[in-house]
Amino acid sequence: MGLATGLSDAEVAQRVAEGKTNDVPARAARSVSDIIRGNVFTRINAILGVLLVIVLSTGSLINGAFGLLIIANSAIGIIQELRAKQTLDKLAIVGQTKPLVRRQSGTAPLAPSEVVLDDVIELGPGDQIVVDGEILEDSNLEVDESLLTGEADPIVKGMGDHVMSGSFVVAGAGAYRATKVGREAYAAKLAEEASKFTLVKSELRSGINRILQFITYLLVPAGALIIYTQLFTTDAGWRESVLRMVGALVPMVPEGLVLMTSIAFAVGVVRLGRKQCLVNELPAIEGLARVDVVCADKTGTLTENGMRVSDLKQVDPPTAAGRVAAVTEVLAQLAADDARPNASMAAIAEAYPTPPGWTATACAPFKSATKWSGTSYGDHGNWVIGAPDVLLDPTSPVAEEAERIGAQGLRVLLLGSGDRPVDDPAAPGTVTPAALVVLEQRVRPDARQTLEYFASQHVSIKVISGDNAVSVGAVAGSLGLAGETMDARRLPEQPEALAETLEECTTFGRVRPDQKRAMVHALQSHGHTVAMTGDGVNDVLALKDADIGVAMGSGSSASRAVAQIVLLDNRFATLPYVVGEGRRVIGNIERVSNLFLTKTVYSVLLAVLVGVAGLSAKIFGTDPLLFPFQPIHVTIAAWFTIGIPAFILSLAPNNERAHTGFVRRVMTSALPSGLVVGVATFTSYLLAYQGRAATETEQTQASTAALITLLVCAVWVLAVVARPYEWWRVVLVAFSGLAYVVIFSIPAARDLFILDPSNVTTTATALGIGLAGAAAIEAIWWVQGRVLGERRRLWRLRDG
Repeated sequence: MGLATGLSDAEVAQRVAEGKTNDVPARAARSVSDIIRGNVFTRINAILGVLLVIVLSTGSLINGAFGLLIIANSAIGIIQELRAKQTLDKLAIVGQTKPLVRRQSGTAPLAPSEVVLDDVIELGPGDQIVVDGEILEDSNLEVDESLLTGEADPIVKGMGDHVMSGSFVVAGAGAYRATKVGREAYAAKLAEEASKFTLVKSELRSGINRILQFITYLLVPAGALIIYTQLFTTDAGWRESVLRMVGALVPMVPEGLVLMTSIAFAVGVVRLGRKQCLVNELPAIEGLARVDVVCADKTGTLTENGMRVSDLKQVDPPTAAGRVAAVTEVLAQLAADDARPNASMAAIAEAYPTPPGWTATACAPFKSATKWSGTSYGDHGNWVIGAPDVLLDPTSPVAEEAERIGAQGLRVLLLGSGDRPVDDPAAPGTVTPAALVVLEQRVRPDARQTLEYFASQHVSIKVISGDNAVSVGAVAGSLGLAGETMDARRLPEQPEALAETLEECTTFGRVRPDQKRAMVHALQSHGHTVAMTGDGVNDVLALKDADIGVAMGSGSSASRAVAQIVLLDNRFATLPYVVGEGRRVIGNIERVSNLFLTKTVYSVLLAVLVGVAGLSAKIFGTDPLLFPFQPIHVTIAAWFTIGIPAFILSLAPNNERAHTGFVRRVMTSALPSGLVVGVATFTSYLLAYQGRAATETEQTQASTAALITLLVCAVWVLAVVARPYEWWRVVLVAFSGLAYVVIFSIPAARDLFILDPSNVTTTATALGIGLAGAAAIEAIWWVQGRVLGERRRLWRLRDG
């Protein structure tokens, strides 16, 4: 039967005109308009916008300066997300699956979006099925639909059978006609959801959401209390009362926390994009930073993909069953008959390019589960090629010779003659060895350095390969990996026993695809966060189930489709950069969260203390208490203690290993600090406050005193959060403190920002209370370290 004919150019054009195209976007990223709307119309911008309108209604423009945050938040968020979108879209085009489409004008790889209804698409091992269709041609075609159905066993597909998008070929070859394209295809919606530019489903994001929920619970009662007391108990006039009320509410809003997190993720995407690293799921940046076990496939990861035949050792006698065919002719014919050769067969085809022209009567494609392939040639015999220790008795002389050669880190294949046709259910039967084909792979030059990096970071490496265990162990040994090597055929089936074995051994050979998946599950059952790297179709199930799947750009389309991270330049050495980006994001957002949450805690505490004092004044007839700050005061307080430092810290280098418990650590750090700042500020204000009879100057002096105390404490919170110090962190803290000294030193600035530090006694008292608060914050930091068992360091070590 002839090959199925593809569409003509005219037929393709007609289907495009009718809209019968595969129009599902390669990435379901947010459009530019969505990005703008998503960054402008936020809950925090809405709160600040309402407060801004209230302040402007009083006629005090300077107190509306916090409204600039709306513009800054929106502009920075839009710019960073657009940069990330541009990077992701460019990389996605490079890394996308390109099906081989047969048309009357020729057969060529096309982008999935260029496929139209009724196109004929060719299939080979590792190819992902991009649209639903019907099989037109098959040659021992087997398809894995586990990503759709959960059924792990490959399904044999023949003429007329249906295939679904999202499945992939594990063995054989064939072609199918597209019957459903675009959004009608089975996996279109799944693919759309999986490739979204998203910031969800990560411990960091869920932790920040929990923090925001906690803040919301604080804001509602504290806000209601301060609104009531400032408007109805102070008798200070509506303008003054409104300004004080807004001054209390503005700092409660953590206006930059979500923004800084988004920026940190987006900048991470751009930085990794420059390293040719495509992040299919954004939280993968964070996830890889938490990984403590990396399962690395040998071929294509630790070694380069290409191979070459380095030796051919014929068995005496060199031919089987009395035939006179030369071993080289058999190898040439086997390679010529393989429509989709793997790396081993491609190397044999290059070494032996002249086949004798035999006619195949049956063929069996290579499968990771069986470790052999073969072709029957009638009178010329049934020839198989595969793993010597699988096709022969491992104790036979030929198998032992193969083991000895493999111990040098070489790949060894056995060419043998079977006593059954290769399509027989009992094939290959008894195999008579003919020759050992010795292939060599080059170890990636950067593999050792990458493995040493992971070792220095206390990340365990497990080398998992389908190759001979001795050969894999030799490669691992040459890269400096210590630990026991095990043949996976001896691995226990029970999950707990398997997990124990994985803790003891480092290198595993002859691993089946289902075992790779089981190994990932076993490691996860012991509390490990597992990353799996791979490039072949046999890695797909493990890549999908690992916490982080990392695929090589030159790998099979199926492996790239399920991985969260794709290394488009095929460099295993890119992984440390990904880990570094994740650690930068997690560590820096933790610092930034400390600053923002501390501010919220002391703002809420101040509001509650002032509110309670206002209620007691209402009840007992004592002097009411104005909130100490106007909006401009809390605005300038945030400039150099949070805003600018948080932006710098969120983008700074950070190589500290990520740990779980983000929310616990942030809360235990920020709550005590916030309480100290709030109590110190309120105490300073009470001592300076002159009561109902105070003049406007005296009220300004009291507010200034409270602000001085707050600034001293807040700068020290920044000093603690910035640890361990490097020169630039010291400069950042010093700059923040000096900025306020400058503001207080310039008369025009004092007038603009409504400050009056002229009362020496009040100012000195405020400074003293601020320094006492700073000392308390310092003491808390050291005590927390001792209680939590965390080592406290003032200065960063050279290797840290």
